[in-house]
Amino acid sequence: MDDMLCDELLQEIFTRIPKSLPPPPSSASAASVSLVSKRWLHLYRTSKTSLSLRLNPDDSTISSLTSVLSHYPFLSSLSLFLLSSDPTVTATITSPPAFYDHLLFVVSAFCSSLKHLRFLAGPVSQSSLFSLSNSCTFLNSLTISLCRPLYFNWVVSFSCLKELSVYVSGFYGVDGCNRESGFCINEELDAELGLESLFLSGIGGEDYGVGWLWRSCKRLKKLKLKSCEGIGDGGSFLSFAKCLKGLQEVEIRACRSIVNGVLLKLAENCDSLYSLLVYDGGNREGLHHFISSCRCDLQKLDFRLPLDLRNDHLSAIGLNFRGLSTLRLQSCCLVSGEGLKALGVALNSGLEELALINCDVVERESGLLATLGQHTRQLKKLDLSYNEFLLDKELISMLVSCDCLIELNLRRCAGLTTVSMVSMFKNCRKLQSVDIMHCDGIGAEAVELFVLNSPQLRGLQVEENKVSHVARSWASHNLIQIVS
Repeated sequence: MDDMLCDELLQEIFTRIPKSLPPPPSSASAASVSLVSKRWLHLYRTSKTSLSLRLNPDDSTISSLTSVLSHYPFLSSLSLFLLSSDPTVTATITSPPAFYDHLLFVVSAFCSSLKHLRFLAGPVSQSSLFSLSNSCTFLNSLTISLCRPLYFNWVVSFSCLKELSVYVSGFYGVDGCNRESGFCINEELDAELGLESLFLSGIGGEDYGVGWLWRSCKRLKKLKLKSCEGIGDGGSFLSFAKCLKGLQEVEIRACRSIVNGVLLKLAENCDSLYSLLVYDGGNREGLHHFISSCRCDLQKLDFRLPLDLRNDHLSAIGLNFRGLSTLRLQSCCLVSGEGLKALGVALNSGLEELALINCDVVERESGLLATLGQHTRQLKKLDLSYNEFLLDKELISMLVSCDCLIELNLRRCAGLTTVSMVSMFKNCRKLQSVDIMHCDGIGAEAVELFVLNSPQLRGLQVEENKVSHVARSWASHNLIQIVS
């Protein structure tokens, strides 16, 4: 039978096998096909286009990586991390910088077809990046870690690069910056990069090389900043403002020291923004000024600001962003029910997605959800997760008005019971995706009842011990994916 299947047919079959399959009695998986024979193993490897590896930082790693990558000649996506480490935390350098450069040289030598590379094994040098650009000419997405001082002139050599993510690590090398001019040696003054998405983590005010990057990114559509204490250029926002005009999406996480300046420049220079996320560190005055003076037609706001978001911000949102379709609030404990009700009235059924995650006002003020439901009848996505004391009557009072819901997240709403589940399938007949993980008041009978009576359901997240044989059989027959 094996001899009757040509190589091309087997490779096509391998690409169609899902990475994960439902629990037994399924008998095949992507991992098991490689165990059949050496031929199948070879064909399986050559059919793989995506690979993720965690590496040990020891002397044998380079030779091991060389051996592994030599078996996967057609990779278009590769992710490399260090074993037992957070891939997004690269501040601690455990090996000499030359070690990480050697790893990247191996990637350059064996993966010339790459389009997406996440290299977070450790910080790399400019020379290794220039080598990568010569070998991987189709690369359009790159995630790396760099040491200070920062230089970005190497980005010019990646002609196809559209997405760049940089995590800043410790210091290494010689500072070649001219602090008076703000330029770094060997950096082109008039470059125009093709980058459309930029993520920077750990940038400081003294990282002068970032100024060149801001001035060279005139096509940016998405900007993400995380744990940044500055934006380079010695604290000046002049270069930063050069990249803002065409921005559509901005995310600012844990950047309290610069968030005011970033929001001010956005309000002054950006007229195409439709999505803004601010987490873990805001500025009350700066946020209010942005909301009140922003000229953009914002569609999505996502805030996790326990100490910085107040009712006056909600009022400004209602006045200035009438076309808002998505509002996500997490751990915003200083807003009141009156503020949320007034916002719901102002938006006048325009919202399609609402999230009130771990917001104690949901549990504290009776009747809030009922009022919101009456003014958000077009709601398609609702997230009330992590409100542990949310009661059945409060949830039901909202669901009776929200018959357009297709996604509902109630994770860790421990106060809910079977009564809520009945209301869900009676009032929300269009529900396709539901998360009820860690809802202690909801048992197996309620889950079974919900599954059997939800005609549009396609995905359910719930503990495995709450899924009866009847519910699992029904889900399998009706193509409902149950995730535990």
